[in-house]
Amino acid sequence: MRHTTPSTLFITAGFALSLVCAQVSAQTFNAVQLHAAAPGQSGGMLGVAALSTPEYQGSAKNRKLIVPVVDYQWANGWFAGGSNGLGYNFSGDPMFHYGVRVTGDIGRKEKRAKLLRGLGDIDAKSEIGAFFTFNPGAATYFGSSVRYGAGNDNKGMLFDLSAGFTESWNRNLRAGASLGASYANDNYMQSFFGISQAQAARSAHKIYTPKAGLKNTYVSAFVSYMINDRTSLNLIVTSDRLAGDAKSSPLSEKTRTSSIVAAAAYRF
Repeated sequence: MRHTTPSTLFITAGFALSLVCAQVSAQTFNAVQLHAAAPGQSGGMLGVAALSTPEYQGSAKNRKLIVPVVDYQWANGWFAGGSNGLGYNFSGDPMFHYGVRVTGDIGRKEKRAKLLRGLGDIDAKSEIGAFFTFNPGAATYFGSSVRYGAGNDNKGMLFDLSAGFTESWNRNLRAGASLGASYANDNYMQSFFGISQAQAARSAHKIYTPKAGLKNTYVSAFVSYMINDRTSLNLIVTSDRLAGDAKSSPLSEKTRTSSIVAAAAYRF
């Protein structure tokens, strides 16, 4: 059986917790990082995170949240948790992860902002999807995923590309960064950035029909401190920039937004 060293735990903690911020932001489930346990073993991660993240995509105001951090993966390929969703990794090679999964889109509540009044709620929806992640080294990854099912008509689709790395400063301290981009289809763009005729009649907005295209890009950086072999403290900062028709939407108060996460996690 392969032994998980403190160094390995440190590297993977950084990648896994960098996804915590994504759980309530525009980068929700944008990449699959199966680092809750060493390759070929079962294991998980528990923790808590305090977040400051935009009230909705394009909002100029942030909301404060405290959320649990829960992830587990089994040696047979199954995984479940807030970072990656529920799915199955068909690969036995730690350099490649590919498979299928079910994730969730949190939707959007009309009451969250004055600018959304008259638009109605976008209900939370389950999404089906697939993923492929290339891990050329223990501290580097390149990821891609596709998700389908979000939005008012359950036909919203997102295609995500991302990459990231970590760097060791000493035995206890590491830092890293990631970047990515998301492409959205017409249905997703209309649900989250468009104004239909019915919505225009109920609100102060004019009809707006965005087209499919690049939705957003982002960069993220984190620093992680290992208290011991299993426990870490983490700080993650993400800057997100809307693009294309999402940027031009009357609902987009701010093109560039930011999220901050402070998290503590225990690996078991």
